[in-house]
Formats: sequence, C-alpha cells, structure tokens
Amino acid sequence: MSEGKDISVKELFHGSIPIASKKRFIIPKTEMQRQYIDSINEYDIVFGIGPAGTGKTYLAMAMAINAFLSKQVSRIVLVRPAVEAGEKLGFLPGDIAEKVSPYLRPLYDALFDMMEIDKASKLIERGIIEIAPLAFMRGRTLNDSFIILDEAQNTTSEQMKMYLTRLGFGSKTVITGDITQIDLPSGRVSGLVEAMRILKDVENIKIVYFSERDVVRHRLVQEVVRAYERYEKRSSEEQQ
Repeated sequence: MSEGKDISVKELFHGSIPIASKKRFIIPKTEMQRQYIDSINEYDIVFGIGPAGTGKTYLAMAMAINAFLSKQVSRIVLVRPAVEAGEKLGFLPGDIAEKVSPYLRPLYDALFDMMEIDKASKLIERGIIEIAPLAFMRGRTLNDSFIILDEAQNTTSEQMKMYLTRLGFGSKTVITGDITQIDLPSGRVSGLVEAMRILKDVENIKIVYFSERDVVRHRLVQEVVRAYERYEKRSSEEQQ
C-alpha cells in the first residue's frame, strides 16, 4: 500500500492509540502514519521526518501519553530547541521560563488536547511531565522515560549528539522535524540532517519519512506544501 493512501476502517482501529484520560482513540489517517505508530512501538529511537501537518508530533505525543497511562514509562519529557527567530532571548521580558515558553507552546497544545488540563498541570508540577528547551538536557540521563524532541531540524550537530546520548534504560525517544524549515543561522549544519546520514544504517533505529500526501490539516495545507516544493525545485534547477 502506498504512503499517504487512505486505509480501511479495520486497519485504522488496528493501529489506533487509546487515550484513557479522555476516553477516546487517536487514529492514524494514512498508511505512513500507521507505519510510524508501529515503528514507535517496535523501536527505541524513531525519527519522524516530513512537512507540517503530517501528525509527526501529535502522534508521538499520543504514544507518549498512552505509554505513561499504561505504566510502560514513569515520565514524559518533551523537548524543543529554542531557536531565536529575529529576537534575542536576552532582550525578551521575564525569567527563563517565560522567555522559552513561546517555543514550547505547540507541545503544551498537543498535550492538553489529549489530557485534561488539570491532570496535565499537576503532572507538570510534580515533574512527571517535563516540557523544556533542549539546552536543559545537557548532563542528564533519562531512564524509564518517553522523550520527544520536536522541531529537531533546528538542532546543531553538537546538540543532536548530546540529545541522543541522554537516552537511558527503559526509555524511548521520538525525534521529529521538517528539513525544509531549518531556522538555523546561515552556515550551520542541521543536526537532524546530519543524524539522518550518520544513523541511517544503524540497526534498531528507524527513520520514517512523511510526504505531502500524509498532510491531514486543511486540504489547502497540502497544496501549499506542493507549491513550495515545486518552487524550490525550479529555483534549484535554475541555480544549477
């Protein structure tokens, strides 16, 4: 079955993720999404690569919550690089938590969509669910945890290596990113792009590639992705 192709109702529910806290199921909408879920079940390190709207982070979050609620892990750690896009963090108002909060907002949104806000907030207060910038991972070893690194295309080579070596016993990690949306300063190599090359032949590490056919947001998002891909291809050909 080709990637992006709709799958039958029976197959959808076979790959569904139960979210007991809200008494509902998160259901993959394409074959590639189902393969992604299967890969997360099978492998301890999974990369989800593809454009916005393909469910990379949302499905990983659902798997993390399901693993926690079913006592497969004792904590969830959600991580994002705080890449400065035009504004320097030092000039933004507030303490460090307030400075990085806008970067972490998408993770909070996905979390609160799957778990009651009061319950999630209590787990965050107790440190059972941790949402933090990537820099906070240095020097740590994370055991018995489900860790998600979101927007990984904006990691540096050093950050990606540091992150991957944090994985401890009984833990899983999912690394998500869109390699067409790199916001690093010019000349800096994306840690995600480099990791894809370095780790592609490593056994027990899985890389799942999504395409515009897996976009499950508004139908025009798919068209936007395709239009940009055509434009970038033409620009590359003209430069050559």
